[in-house]
Amino acid sequence: MASSSFSLSPFSSSPRPSPPLHNLHLHLHNHHHSTINLAASTSTLIRCASSSPSTTKSSSSRKSAEQKKRHWKVGEYPGISDSSNNSTRRFGNGNGRPPKTPIKNIKKKLDRKNEAKAWANTVTEALSHLIHTKQWLQALEVFEMLKEQPFYQPKEGTYMKLIVLLGKSRQPQHAHQLFDTMVEEGLEPTLELYTALLAAYCRSNLIDEAFSILDKMKTLPLCQPDVYTYSILIKACVDASRFELVDSLYEQMAERSIAPNTVTQNIVLSGYGKAGKLEQMEKVLSGMLDSTMCKPDVWTMNNIVSLFGNKGQIEMMERWYEKFRDFGIEPETRTFNILIGAYGKKRMYDKMSSVMEYMRKLSFPWTTSTYNNVIEAFSESGDAKHMEYTFDQMRAEGMKTDTKTFCCLIRGYANAGLFHKVISTVQLAGKLEVPENTSFYNAVIFACAKLEDLMEMERVFKRMKDKQCPPDSTTYSMMVDAYKREGMSDKVYDLEQEKQLMALSGPKDDEAMETLLGV
Repeated sequence: MASSSFSLSPFSSSPRPSPPLHNLHLHLHNHHHSTINLAASTSTLIRCASSSPSTTKSSSSRKSAEQKKRHWKVGEYPGISDSSNNSTRRFGNGNGRPPKTPIKNIKKKLDRKNEAKAWANTVTEALSHLIHTKQWLQALEVFEMLKEQPFYQPKEGTYMKLIVLLGKSRQPQHAHQLFDTMVEEGLEPTLELYTALLAAYCRSNLIDEAFSILDKMKTLPLCQPDVYTYSILIKACVDASRFELVDSLYEQMAERSIAPNTVTQNIVLSGYGKAGKLEQMEKVLSGMLDSTMCKPDVWTMNNIVSLFGNKGQIEMMERWYEKFRDFGIEPETRTFNILIGAYGKKRMYDKMSSVMEYMRKLSFPWTTSTYNNVIEAFSESGDAKHMEYTFDQMRAEGMKTDTKTFCCLIRGYANAGLFHKVISTVQLAGKLEVPENTSFYNAVIFACAKLEDLMEMERVFKRMKDKQCPPDSTTYSMMVDAYKREGMSDKVYDLEQEKQLMALSGPKDDEAMETLLGV
């Protein structure tokens, strides 16, 4: 092992904690003042509208007696006292309506009502923010706070968002518990809610549990599975390479007269392609080309072009690209980014530049992915000079950087042997609050392994797991190779055992799942 090492102490520092729930009180305080003013003006209007002419008797003693009987405070409705005129009390106030009953302390009641509404609105906004930022535990806590209020009645849409959030967060048991609570509280489950619950299990690769949900749906007349339900389950089976289950699901759909749509076919098409089952993939694609119900679209085009591009089969990629164009499918920005990435990996910089110029010509904007693909191309070859130039241009144009940007930079500097720039890049990522996901940690581990600093590599691996970023096959492969080079067979054995346990569950494609769920 090399004696030199580099420190990633800024990388190892603890992240800034998320805002605590008690910050809600600050917003509540601001809402409190606005609602007080609204209630005061409302109370004034009520007092002005409710005043009536005095009686014809105007003796000074009578007036002084009436003034003494006014026990209400400023801002309170004066009401009708017991000494009011008997005829008014029996026959009304002359406009055909019965006399008003005394209303006391209306301002306080209005204040309390408006403050309650303000509190509910504030906490509801906080709940929406927590769902949007995928903070599932805090979202559940705020939801329970709201449910304790007598004026708050959660609706189907709120449960739907929370179940989807819990599914994304790999918390299917919590999703099922929330679903059961919803049913116990009297809300009728719907097809969409059952489909979201099924998707939560699919995201966590719990296919048997998802099939149990499907069987339950079949017994409920109003929650019969539809094409989206089956598509989500088919995607889970494809991701797990359980293609025999895909065939059985297609048979169920046929028995129920449910025709697969383009999304369903794209999922299966992509799955066959990734698994190397090109014959089955071509069969599905041929069926789509001949179909009138689920014709190929730009997603189909992107799947096929990406498949051959990732395999480095440039000629096949270009051939299929032209076929889809002849079929009348127009490319989009993602299509061009796929082409740029494929050309970059093969170091075909002239074609990569031609696609970028073509995008400009057709007014397709260069996106973060466009720049990332170019940076990645130079990163793989260790061309730090052109990589930095592209990164500087990206920032000069105000383009947002993301985690992949810094992954490519870290790997590029490691490939170029510029380990001091690896450290500064990690520091910059922390300064810009770039999300630290599995790919980010893999890039840093890659740099540590390149430098043969196994101690720092182990520290990064520990922090990775502490931050709830699950290691993937790339993580283990890099570390196993690093240990093998140093002859550390005991470390290799431990990692291989851990890898087998982690292989039982893997990440799912959230973008495709969100498309199916319509969220």
